Amino acid sequence: MSNPPRRPKPTGQRASSGPYVSLVTGPSGPTERASKRVVTTMALAQFGLFVALLAPVTVSLALKTQQLVPGDQAAVVNGNVLSIAALFALVANPVIGRLSDITLSRFGRRRPWMFLGAIGFVASLTIVAFAPNVPVLIAGWCLAQLTGNAILGPLLATIADQVPPEQRGSVSANVGVMQNVGILAAAFVASWFVTDMLLLFVAPAVFALITVWLYCFVLPDRAITTRADVGGWKGLLFTFWVNPLKHPDFGWVWLSRFLLTLASFLFVAFRLFFLQEEVGLSQQGAVDTLTMGVLIYTIALVITAKLGGWLSDRMLNRKVFVIGSTAVFAVGLILLAHTTTVPMFYVVEAIMGAAYGVYVAVDTALVVDVLPNPDDAAKDLGVLNIANALPQSLAGAVGAFLLGLGAVGNNYTALFWGAGVIAVLGALTILPVRHRMTRNADGTITGSIATRG
Repeated sequence: MSNPPRRPKPTGQRASSGPYVSLVTGPSGPTERASKRVVTTMALAQFGLFVALLAPVTVSLALKTQQLVPGDQAAVVNGNVLSIAALFALVANPVIGRLSDITLSRFGRRRPWMFLGAIGFVASLTIVAFAPNVPVLIAGWCLAQLTGNAILGPLLATIADQVPPEQRGSVSANVGVMQNVGILAAAFVASWFVTDMLLLFVAPAVFALITVWLYCFVLPDRAITTRADVGGWKGLLFTFWVNPLKHPDFGWVWLSRFLLTLASFLFVAFRLFFLQEEVGLSQQGAVDTLTMGVLIYTIALVITAKLGGWLSDRMLNRKVFVIGSTAVFAVGLILLAHTTTVPMFYVVEAIMGAAYGVYVAVDTALVVDVLPNPDDAAKDLGVLNIANALPQSLAGAVGAFLLGLGAVGNNYTALFWGAGVIAVLGALTILPVRHRMTRNADGTITGSIATRG
């Protein structure tokens, strides 16, 4: 019997950890730097969308829930609303991302989804604003998650489409900055329109539509002429899957993102109630304190995000920044568990903001670096976004469980200690990632990712 043909050697270095693991040069993606116009309008679109998408998670839905469900049950109901609707985000992002990867349109692959999604998003948040009861509120917010992710998935995929590796750290920092500046803007909107639900929900949605449409007009979206075979319904089911054994770097990054996002949402979803019940503030006082806290958080985040993204590009190292920032974020959560005053709350916000700034800048760049296939960028980013959406669905149930542990009333100490432990686990799961970057003679950067098989 003749010997089987020998497999070609990997193009990268062989890892030292085992005979079946190799580091292979990852997909290069775009080679030309994205223009300032594209980068600027991309950031504006992210800002507008995050204002409208995260304002309800941060403040607005809590206020709407308190309007519909008076009393101490509002926190639990709000958590349930977030959990149910997050399931729609979990499904919508990878599916719509996959569909945008294979969209045949003279307007490009990403642009049609963002343009039409913005219209549906405004309509959905209008339903939320006028919701007369909890079932309608849930329906409206589910639609908002569906249409919002019809924008978000293709929007984030344009980073992989448009930005080369040597520019990703600084550009990806914009995602974290705009996300949290959006939360800050949302907090101010909430403080202005505490009792006006129409303005509270619809005004940010219209602003999102304007900024997303502006990006649509500027984006040099590449049209494809041949649609890849996705394998029908069976292939669509695999939209939700990237084999972590074949692509271990992606798998570990996914797990880390899942854990830190869960820890973060245990903080964000219950922060307003914490200020009222533990610190003893009125509703207006809690909103004002939250607004100032988010301002402090965001200032710290903006500074560290830009610095962290730039340093990770210069040092060609993402892991050390992701691990360190996640660990510091965990420390902030544990400190919050023992916070009983407004000044201490502000100190904790500064610590967590600085840590999260580094994390969102560098982790987003790391995510794009370890994508298995640039042609499936939106699909794979959609799978990654499950790690963003699923924790939102679980945060309400996990938070309710932790709040109910061994205490009369809500146990916020258990809630934030639990969140801190989860964040520590998120830091540890980055350790096995074997991604490497090398600078070429022409100044470009080549990424290497771990594969098996």
